[in-house]
Formats: sequence, C-alpha cells, structure tokens
Amino acid sequence: MKYVIGIDLGTSAVKVLLMNQNGKVCKEISKSYPLIHVKSGYSEQDPSEWVKKTIEALAELVKDFDGHVEDIEGISFSGQMHGLVLLDKNYQVLRRAILWNDTRTTQQCKKIYDVIGEEKLLNITKNPALEGFTLPKLLWVKENEKDIYERASVFMLPKDYLRYCMTGQIHSEYSDAAGTLLLNVHEKVWSKEICELLGIDISLCPPLVHSYECVGTITSSLAESTGLSKSTKVYAGGADNACGAIGAGILSEGKTLCSIGTSGVILSYEENSDRDFKGKVHYFNHGEENAYYTMGVTLSAGHSLEWFREVFAKQEDFHTLLSGIENVPIGSNGLIFTPYLVGERTPYADSVIRASFIGMDTSHHKKDFVRAVLEGITMSLNESIQIFRESGKKIDTIVSIGGGAKNETWLQMQADIFNARIVKLSSEQGPAVGAAMLAAVGAGWFASLNECAEVFIKHSKVIEPIQENVDKYRELFAIYQQVYAKTKELNESLAFFRN
Repeated sequence: MKYVIGIDLGTSAVKVLLMNQNGKVCKEISKSYPLIHVKSGYSEQDPSEWVKKTIEALAELVKDFDGHVEDIEGISFSGQMHGLVLLDKNYQVLRRAILWNDTRTTQQCKKIYDVIGEEKLLNITKNPALEGFTLPKLLWVKENEKDIYERASVFMLPKDYLRYCMTGQIHSEYSDAAGTLLLNVHEKVWSKEICELLGIDISLCPPLVHSYECVGTITSSLAESTGLSKSTKVYAGGADNACGAIGAGILSEGKTLCSIGTSGVILSYEENSDRDFKGKVHYFNHGEENAYYTMGVTLSAGHSLEWFREVFAKQEDFHTLLSGIENVPIGSNGLIFTPYLVGERTPYADSVIRASFIGMDTSHHKKDFVRAVLEGITMSLNESIQIFRESGKKIDTIVSIGGGAKNETWLQMQADIFNARIVKLSSEQGPAVGAAMLAAVGAGWFASLNECAEVFIKHSKVIEPIQENVDKYRELFAIYQQVYAKTKELNESLAFFRN
C-alpha cells in the first residue's frame, strides 16, 4: 500500500494527515502554536513555530507508522492565506509573520485605491483592497519598518515558507498567490503594473507553480529529524480554502462549501474568471488547473465561539459548552450576536466594526448566549450566500466542513438559515484531505482531482431544511442585518478608546 501526507498549516495549529491509496485516513496528528497580539488589530506568528511543530508531528506520525517509510510517496500542503513572511538574501526570516486576520493596514488599503483605482484593481486581481491581504502588509512594512523592507529579498506565504524549510526550494502557487493582491488572476502572473505603480520590486515575488506540481524532495536534515525517506516528493499544495474545496469535492460548477474554522467561508466553484461580483466577494484561482472559486468570508467564525469559551467558560470543552443548545428556541430567547470581533470582511469590509450582543436581559442563561453565537456566525455566512444568489447562482446543496459540521444542532441551523440541503462528509478532515489529494494526483495515482474525489470523498449524512424554521430565521436574519448599520457609528467612536 502507498501513502501520501497532507499538511494543513492553520492559524492555531498544524494538522498532519496520513492517507492511503483507498482514501482512508490512517493517522492524524495536530500540534498547536500561539497567536501573538501585541495591540488591538495586530495578529502575528513566529514562523519557526510552524516548522518546529510540523517536524514534531511528522516525527510522531513516522514513529507510529508500521509500513516502510519509502511507501510514503509524497507530501503536499494547505495553508492559512494572505500572511506575510519576509526573508533576507540568506533566506532568514526578518520579522514575525503578519497574519490574515491582522487589520493594521487600513491606510495602506486606501493608498492602493488612490494609486491604482478600484476598477483597475478589480480588473487585475478580481478582489478589493482589504486589510487582511498580503500587499497592504508589504506596504505597511515598507512604510513603517524601512530597514526590514530594504533587507528583504523575497516574500512568502505561510505554507510556502514551511515548504521551503522542508525542501530548500522557494515557490508560490496560484491559489495562494491569488490572495496577495499582486497576482493577475486571469493571466496567472505577478502583476508588473501593480508592482510598478506602488514601487515594489517584482523580484520580491516568488516563482509560481501549479498546486499539484512536484517542487523537489525533502532535505536530508528533515529526513533525519522526522524519519521520512529522503526520496519523499513534495508538491506545491494550495491555499486552505482551495484545499478545503478540493477535500470537500467542490470540483464542478454549482457546488458550494461552508467551512467553519477560525474564520468562516462560503465558497462556490467557478469555471471561468469572468463573473462580476463587483468586489463584494473574493475571486481566486482554484487548486484545480484552469478553474476558480468565489468566496465570502466571516473573519471571526469559530474564533467567536473559542473567544466566548475562553472568556466565559474556560473549564468547559466544546462538547460541554454546546450541550443543551438544541433546547434553546430559534432566536436565542431574543438575543442576537454579530461576530465582528476583529472587524468583518463579507459583505462590509470593515476593520473598525466590533461584535455585539443585542437584546440581553436577566432571563438569559449561558446556553442562550452560546446559541446566539452560533446563530450569529451562521447568519453572517448567510450574507455571502445571499450575494451569490442575487448574482444568479443556484445554491441548494452545501457541503459543510470544520467546526460547524461537528454538532447536529448547528448543522440543522445551517440548513434552516441557508435554506439549503446540508451534506456532511463521512471523514471530515477539511483542507488536509485536499492537500493529500494534490499529492495523490501529483504522484500519479489518479488522472485528475475529480477521479481522486470519487475514491477519497464520501458523504455520511444529508440534512434538509425545515420550512417552519426557515421562515423564522428569515425574520431573524432581517433583524440581524440591521445591527451593522446601527452600530457602525458607535464602533467608530469607541475605536478611540481601544488599546
């Protein structure tokens, strides 16, 4: 039996997955690492932690592997998008990585629009200038840490830096590069025009390859520290959302994904790059060749639930925290939560807005708050679905992965709020499976990702919407949508009091 490894470099942990040729998950190991918040709106990580924890996970996986290590034929990657890693001429890290959920770059986004213009930016990159993207971070370093910027020889995205440390080879690939605001998404090349207009040396941009391409083998030192064979091939991999789509079988027109991790994503497959959402949602290159996907993002999805547990129920695990929410009625007894803990992306692109609980009174218990958090996350995601439907896309079946697929009440909530059939996968491993599938196709096990999906992906359950609940949530959603406009000015005033 032959095997591949999928590595998912997430925001809070790295997940390493061993899969065989039958699509069976044989081993899964996860290692966590900290986020660094030095002030409000800042979110950073030490790239060395990614490498250290990945090596630990791989060594543990190999130690427990009862076959020949030569049978592990390939490794590929999924990774958190947009993060900026800067390397000097000796390829040493110059500063901590600035992550996707860092919102310090409002002024840089304004500069991008002032210099390039919104229409031209959308024509080239298919995406608006948002604080989370890589280009604004690069400009922030250029303007605020000039000595670091001047020493930089290349920028990398998080999983690409991890792959470099494992192979010694520097590359990026199209699905992750599409999230930088530096890629011409249609032509699949770094945009010389954007670089020139903003005074960025295009040599900072790494070479581009396809997600399934082999970029080398692991280094001798990595083989020694993990126990893997030096002949283990390494494939480029993809952005976490692209890999999540691959791992959920979103590989043809009309298929849609709901992924709830730290952030939440509604993602839909696109065959062409010519659909016009006017920048309301993201438009990225897929991990599948010559394909695309559109995507709406809730910045604090699972993060909202984790925040609530950490602040109000630290001693409880998530199973305990969510137990009993099925007995709380729709609308959480008159309580609404908006999940804007670090700002919001879709549909508002607002780095200043913050979260709210609306309607609190003395009759509310912890379970009301927990259900309100889940409803708020799901209604935020529904705003992306609404945009897709308004553009003419038909969305009646949605594959749900991540934290939102681990609780039966939450799955039914998604069906009712989205007014769509929800599909749960039998083996729900998210982007790590997509990464493993890219390695499997790269290794020649299958002729295409679709062929691979027929073996690797199986459905376990379908949840249908309940019409009575759909009607109630439609009313609640209309109220939810008013909260942003009515709290926007208040949050702008409160911003002066934040540390």
